[in-house]
Amino acid sequence: MKCFFELLDQKGLTSFKIRYNYKTDIFRFELAKEWEKETDFSLYPSAFSERDILIQNTVSYNTEECVKIISEAEMMEYLQEIMQLIRKGKHSGMEMYYNKKKKIKFVLYEHSTKRGMMNKSQATVCGGIRRHPQNLIEKEVLEDGLNLSRAMSFKNYAAGIPFGGCKATVQMEGNELYDRETLGFLGFVIDRSRCLVAPDMNLPAMLADLLKEERITMQCVGGENAKIGSTGKPTAYGVYLSMKEAVYHKEGTKSLQGKTIALMGLGAVGKNLAEYLLEEDVTLYIADIDEEKVRKFIQNHSQKRIFLTKNEELIEMKADILSLCAAGGIINENNIPRLNCRYIWGSANNQLRAASPDEELLLAQKLMDRDILYQAEWWHNTAGVICMAEEYLYDGSAETLFKKIERIIPTATRENLQEAARLEITPTACCYKKSEAAIY
Repeated sequence: MKCFFELLDQKGLTSFKIRYNYKTDIFRFELAKEWEKETDFSLYPSAFSERDILIQNTVSYNTEECVKIISEAEMMEYLQEIMQLIRKGKHSGMEMYYNKKKKIKFVLYEHSTKRGMMNKSQATVCGGIRRHPQNLIEKEVLEDGLNLSRAMSFKNYAAGIPFGGCKATVQMEGNELYDRETLGFLGFVIDRSRCLVAPDMNLPAMLADLLKEERITMQCVGGENAKIGSTGKPTAYGVYLSMKEAVYHKEGTKSLQGKTIALMGLGAVGKNLAEYLLEEDVTLYIADIDEEKVRKFIQNHSQKRIFLTKNEELIEMKADILSLCAAGGIINENNIPRLNCRYIWGSANNQLRAASPDEELLLAQKLMDRDILYQAEWWHNTAGVICMAEEYLYDGSAETLFKKIERIIPTATRENLQEAARLEITPTACCYKKSEAAIY
């Protein structure tokens, strides 16, 4: 067995928490049963709070007892693999919550809380929440979440918002989303984790609206009905402005006229980025797993030069700019020698397939050696978290949001590229150099 949620299911437990102190290299584990299968989460938060004791006989196992249980389940090797991922990324830990009745698997990945401890808010960490299929291998889900939470710590610093970094993942059936009990459980674990989240991959922006309208939690933002709107368009705008700064750094002009751009992913961010790019005289090659979505986009922009291509072809095609706006981990040691672009500049999280900053820096150097301009996306793909903070902390408007994006992102990109050139290091190394003291 290589699945913590399967262990929870078999043992009748609800929670598994892993805490880590990277300064001392000490881990702490806790397995627990904190509610019954029959607990009705549709009553949250009117009937109970996230801190209430929900059952008469709470079961809790300390670190030594957890190790024994996991060893007996022949899962120690798997646990050690996850511990190594946590250790390499200097994470604070992760919290896993299981709703057996609804078959919901929720994980909160907490990287750093340092910047959020003094923000006077319920939430101390901030990041997205995404949904994975029920049948996806658990280790792949955990590895993805850990990598993304680490990036969020740095992204939040780059955006100048007072939160540590986190990510949340949930595995559940798609048609369960609008069920009041499902919404109640999600609100319960979000509040318990003290995280601020926004709907991400495979979760609609409407989730944030539903959680607020039902008065379940205020810790989920970025809904369609929010005063500042959903995060797709402002995120794309920030990436677009930073892309122009990258071109200016290399070519002395911010114009994208005549550029060929290979764009992967036509989701909420990718589609809006494509719209911004088409305001200039560019040629777009677009790949998305949903090819019909691309065909419809081409049809709606029939006067523009837009072509449908395959994901596997797009990565290595000859283009000025490769813009990755879908899944992460696309750029790796094997395909870097075959890349035919001058820039890699998009919105996808963790574009380099790396489990730690050290691995990321090695790949960034290989890109620089090939004269491909790349900057860690968390330094310029910050409009989404700026949007979250603007809604959660400041009750801002679309107007105040876009002014902040225009003020923060182009300047941060320009200064980072200039400093990296002066120091003769990669832009990614320069990002980390600026950020690490504030995060660790």
